[in-house]
Amino acid sequence: MPNYESNPQYEHGLPESLGVLLINLGTPDDATPAAVRRYLRQFLSDPRVVEVPRIIWLPVLHGYILRTRPAKSAKAYAKIWTEHGSPLLLHTQDIARSLQDQLSARLSGAVNVEIAMSYGSPSIRSALDKMYARCVRRIIVLPLYPQYSGTTTGSVFEAVTQELSRRRWIPELRFINHYHDANGYIAALAASVRDFWDMRGRGQRLMMSFHGVPQRTLLSGDPYHCQCQKTGRLLAEALELGESEWQLSFQSRVGREQWLKPYTDETLVQWGNDKVGNIDVICPGFSADCLETLEEIEMQNAKLFSTSGGGELRYVPALNARDDHVSFLSRTIEKHVAGWPEASTDWSLSETSRQLEKSRQRARDMGAEC
Repeated sequence: MPNYESNPQYEHGLPESLGVLLINLGTPDDATPAAVRRYLRQFLSDPRVVEVPRIIWLPVLHGYILRTRPAKSAKAYAKIWTEHGSPLLLHTQDIARSLQDQLSARLSGAVNVEIAMSYGSPSIRSALDKMYARCVRRIIVLPLYPQYSGTTTGSVFEAVTQELSRRRWIPELRFINHYHDANGYIAALAASVRDFWDMRGRGQRLMMSFHGVPQRTLLSGDPYHCQCQKTGRLLAEALELGESEWQLSFQSRVGREQWLKPYTDETLVQWGNDKVGNIDVICPGFSADCLETLEEIEMQNAKLFSTSGGGELRYVPALNARDDHVSFLSRTIEKHVAGWPEASTDWSLSETSRQLEKSRQRARDMGAEC
């Protein structure tokens, strides 16, 4: 018989609360080969990330990749590591803190914002443990991926539901699975580019570089490619760019199979050969700066562009904890809270306390010890 987990001591009438679970991809605990190996083992073992039969993939992963790649990746992480740790983790924490403040001010009742990583720490399990300890009975899950992909958002849904399936008391659950064309998201991206231009001047072209996925995912029905294209088109329209002034591309491909095109690195080499001057690069698929933006784009690809004959590649930072980004996320969550008690702005704290006390008294009358 299954042994479902629950709070060790349940009490009637405890004050319920709303949980907001922000989930990002993940990061190693340190910029060391050992830490990177642990992270890559978990990440690359996910069948949604690598859709290759396990009997073929696992020997390759453990026999070759995890023996060679961690040392190289650790050097890349070391280039961007801060005295406080991983940029991705720090930016995600900043987003959560700002979001906690906004939601606490705008929603009724207690709100608990927690972060989790699909791979690495803090884990989804640990975040849910904190929520259960705070009597969270309703959860909004927000993967910080604007564009849906089965390799990212789909993996998050599977991980969260698998973890909840171990619990005796499953909270009400609402899942936000994309916001690639939301007005507030596009407006925040456009504002970040304009702010960058105000500080640094405007480059000849704007590249919008998204994380790549294998071409076969598109052919299998994954909407990621189409959603990236729409994000790019809407951002270009918001910035009033002509067709020759911007380009969408895909980065971070690995292996020999075909990935979504055009490739970021090959496009930059071509632009360098064409003697294009200064360019600006934004990565609209990344909600927070990380290895792929800070090391791959701002360092590797900037050097590739200049050595190919181009000018300066200037990276436009991710939205991170910008006020307009956090405000957009807050409004999105508020919309999905509709119909729950927290959405009612006229539900006073005193009324909440009275209702809780009535609930406790009814439980006592029925013989409960509380």
